[in-house]
This record gives sequence, C-alpha cells and structure tokens, in this order.
Amino acid sequence: MFLLPTSLFALSLLLLACNGFSFFYIYLPGYLKSSPEPIKLLPENLSSDKTVAKLVSSVMYAVKEENPPGVLKTHLSLVKKPNFSMVPIGKASVFKPKQARLSRQILRTLGLGTKPKGFFSSKVKTFFRNSKCKSRFFMTWISPIESLSDRELLAIESVFKSHPKACLVIVSNSLDSKKGSVVLKPFSDMGFKLIAVHPDFDYIFKNTYAETWFNRLKKGNINPGEVSLGQNLSNLLRLALLYKYGGVYLDTDVLVLKSINRLRNVISAQSINPETKNWSRLNNAVLIFDQKHPLLFKFIQEFALTFDGNRWGHNGPYLVSRVVERVTGRPGLNFTVLPPSAFYPVDWTRIRSLFQGPQNETHSNWLKLKLGQIQRQSYAIHLWNRQSKQVKVQEGSIIHHIISDCCIFCNSLKSKF
Repeated sequence: MFLLPTSLFALSLLLLACNGFSFFYIYLPGYLKSSPEPIKLLPENLSSDKTVAKLVSSVMYAVKEENPPGVLKTHLSLVKKPNFSMVPIGKASVFKPKQARLSRQILRTLGLGTKPKGFFSSKVKTFFRNSKCKSRFFMTWISPIESLSDRELLAIESVFKSHPKACLVIVSNSLDSKKGSVVLKPFSDMGFKLIAVHPDFDYIFKNTYAETWFNRLKKGNINPGEVSLGQNLSNLLRLALLYKYGGVYLDTDVLVLKSINRLRNVISAQSINPETKNWSRLNNAVLIFDQKHPLLFKFIQEFALTFDGNRWGHNGPYLVSRVVERVTGRPGLNFTVLPPSAFYPVDWTRIRSLFQGPQNETHSNWLKLKLGQIQRQSYAIHLWNRQSKQVKVQEGSIIHHIISDCCIFCNSLKSKF
C-alpha cells in the first residue's frame, strides 16, 4: 500500500471506512409531485442538537410539501398508502416498555375494537342512502355522555331549526349507545334525520396522511402530549370526515342562525389585523367543503407531519391558519375565507358580554344594535365554551334572544339553559 500514490492510498482508506458504516433513508413511493416550495417543519436556525431532540417526538421527518393532483379522487383509488419522502433527523426517544404502555393507554382512550369492522362505513352509507339529505352536517363528541349539556343539545336544535331537511352525523363513542339513543330520541321523534356512530378511525383516515400518523399513534410511536388526545383527534377527525364525505362540520358550541346551504368551500377568519385589514387568524370550528377538496388534503397533511400534542391550538386553529397563509394564491384550490362576522362575530375575549342583560339605557341600546348586526351578518355564532360555559344567560341578553330564535324544544330548554 505504501508503494501506491498518496491519493490512491487515501481513497482506499476512505472506502474501508465507508464499509464500516451504513447510510439509509426511507422512501415511500406515491402519487404526488414535489413542489419547489418546502414545508418549514423545523425552526430555520437550529442552534444545537438539543433543539432537534426536542422535536423528534412530534416531527420525525423533514418532508417536502407536495401539491395534490388535479384529479385527486382518481389517484387515491389507485394508491393504498399515502406518499411522502422521509429522511430521518434523529432517533426515537421512546423505549419499548414505555412504548407498549403508551400504546395500551391510547387504545383504551380510543375505544378501539368495540364495534365490528365495517360498522361505521355501513351505518353512515345506509343513513345517507335512506335519508335523502338536502345537506350533510357532522359533529364530533369524544367525551363521556354525562358531559353532554343543554348547550350541545341546543347546537343540534339550531342545525335543524335552520335546515329541517338536513342529515346530521354525530361521530361519538358515548352517544352511540342506549343512553345516547335516549338523549337523541326527541329529535328522531320530530322527524329529524340524525345518527350517532362510533368512529372507525382506520376507515375514516384510510388513504390520507392521517392513516400513517394514526398507525404510529396506536403503536405508541407518537407522544400524544399534554393537550387532550380527544381534542386533537377531533381536530383531525373533522378534516378527514369532510374529505371523505363532504359537507358541513360544526363544533358543538356553535349555534346556527340561518341557512348555510349556499356556502361552499369556505373557512372563516377569527380575527382581522386592524392595520392591514387582512385576516390574522382562522378557526376550524366551522368548515364547509366539498368531498376530496385539495385544501382539506393540505390540512390533513400538515396535521400528520407537524403534530405537536403539547401546544394548544397548534393542530387546530393555528394549523388551518398556517396552511391557508402558505397556499393562498395557488391555482386549483378554490376556497373562500369569510370575515369573522360569518361565524365568529364576537371574539373569545368578549363572549361573556353577550350573556349579560341590559344594565342601563345605553347598554340596552348597544345590545339591540349588536343583536341586529349578528342577525344580519352572521350565519352562526361560536359560544367559545372554554370561556363561557359557566356563565349564566341573563334575561334580555343577546344570547337569550338567540336561544329563542334557534331552539326547537324551547319551553324546556330555556329553564335548563
């Protein structure tokens, strides 16, 4: 070897060294063409490896953003798995025993295996086929049935008050039960079309980015974080339901004030920048989209690739805001951002003011003006339950008038509410 030229000797050493290491990458082939614009999943300036380690539990791969194809349905029917190119950026920090415990905990929380395979798809398909729905509404309730209050029931009433020929699917473990049937029976007795059905996450998430994310969650490879897993699953579930079926999604603390049948492919701003007059944040409490809409695809993709279970709102309102800001102006998406007055006429910081009755003549005049404004401009109103659930409805308040306008079982409801 010493007789070889110096450069050849160096090359030999390099080849020997490389033989002792293994370099790898994972590539899942798929149906999307890479866009020249990358998703920014990680901070632009990482100061140390420690920063990367903190991100590993929620973001395992650096992924290039991809544009959904023009005819998304055709491609989805041909490919069973979602596609994305993934390059490892660190080692998982979850050890197998902890992983197994986490997996069992998640499976218990999800209530998986309590219904036969195909139950969800069959029940929903039969419901839509037999009901001849003029419009489709979806709600989710991933909480015990005991937590269901008159507010949530009023939200259901408001749907049918404005859309008597609509169909409502409530995706819920607890409401798809004997107790749940009793709770919802008054609506069925009135001839309204609604069902509660236990979610089949595997079926709902199939052929989307959510499928891979959910499989990793079930195996304990994703840390659900400190934020309620039910809340984050609801964020994903609403997107996947609309992607699969199309229609209207409503949070259970949203009261519908008038028909929204004419709205199509819309999301609403929650707040406006007073200087630029552009929206500063969107919200996902009300979503209206066609089946297989490409923006929903983008939302689901963002959820799966940037999930963080420790940051409230990151997988919900902040998610839709990030994506819309990034894709605005791109051709082929065809959606509209409505002003806050459409669904969020009052911000969460001021929602309590709508529960107050008139204090004096000046306040009474303001209440009348605000009520009139909401009735003219708003399709629905978000009650922001986290801030208002314990607030009593005072007589003569704006909410008091709204209850009268959107209730069906009004006499019993007013006293309870």
